[in-house]
Amino acid sequence: MKRREFITLLGGAAAAWPLVVRAQQVERMRRIGILLGITENDLETQSRVAAFRKGLRDHGWIEGRNVQIDYRFAGGDLNRARAYAAELVKLAPDVLLANSTPVMTALRQEATSIPIVFAVVNDPVGQGFISSLARPGGNITGFTFIEFIMVGKWLEMLREVSPGIGRAFLMFNPQTAPYYDVYLRSFETVQRSVSVEVTAAPIRDVAEIMASIAKLDRNRQTGVIVPPDPFTVVHRETIMKSAQERGIPVIWSYRQFVTEGALISYGPDTADIFRRSASYVDRILRGEKPADLPAQSPTKFELAINLKTAKTLGLTVPPTLLALADEVIE
Repeated sequence: MKRREFITLLGGAAAAWPLVVRAQQVERMRRIGILLGITENDLETQSRVAAFRKGLRDHGWIEGRNVQIDYRFAGGDLNRARAYAAELVKLAPDVLLANSTPVMTALRQEATSIPIVFAVVNDPVGQGFISSLARPGGNITGFTFIEFIMVGKWLEMLREVSPGIGRAFLMFNPQTAPYYDVYLRSFETVQRSVSVEVTAAPIRDVAEIMASIAKLDRNRQTGVIVPPDPFTVVHRETIMKSAQERGIPVIWSYRQFVTEGALISYGPDTADIFRRSASYVDRILRGEKPADLPAQSPTKFELAINLKTAKTLGLTVPPTLLALADEVIE
């Protein structure tokens, strides 16, 4: 090769080196740790994970190509949440995605500097996860679930389905849903307008679920409201079966449960929240700080009704409520 040709070739290669380096930097494998509060094989879990993956793909993040995702599932167990939180932090991810209050509590204690995006978490300000919705501060931001002002709608819908109800029990596990007192305060004004008394029904294990429902009145005088809670999600089949055996109407937060046999559900679309959470993970991976990303509220809500279950319970769903439903199961 002639000297001039060699110099030209060498110069061209040198000019290309920065481009190669930049391309390698862009395609550097990033790492995301995900800890969900419920079990891995739960259909609700699978829907959330699928939506998050789609959101990532929409922003150019492909598993195995430029991002690695480590999954853990707490299954409503506090000890498991703590153990998995420690595991994920040791893997040194670029960002963490957290689902449920026990998971957020565990990750917050373990990850003091790793960015955390929460999804489907209630009252993050009241629980001390962030300073405010507009200015989260620190290393945490994300997407909330239940707006407490809408909680009264559960009571109103339950009364529409079963007009004779005079008392409703709010069923939750105070260990996995410590924000229960906020729910109860939310009912104070609503219950006066609909003349239904709301009583707390704390449960901590399957035996307490059975015992609580066994005490309820069969004569259409009582109903059950099950707010979002990892424990009640994991044990929903027990709650549904026990309540239906006693003829007790129950309203839930998740649409998926109605397809499984629950009477009625009203709440935010969890898949939509997880899809949206991918946008914050994307922005953090590209250099933005959680403190600068305001926490966001749900934008999409769903009402689902199972007419087959209503018939089993001897209830007639009014046409006005059916007309509002996003899904009606015959």
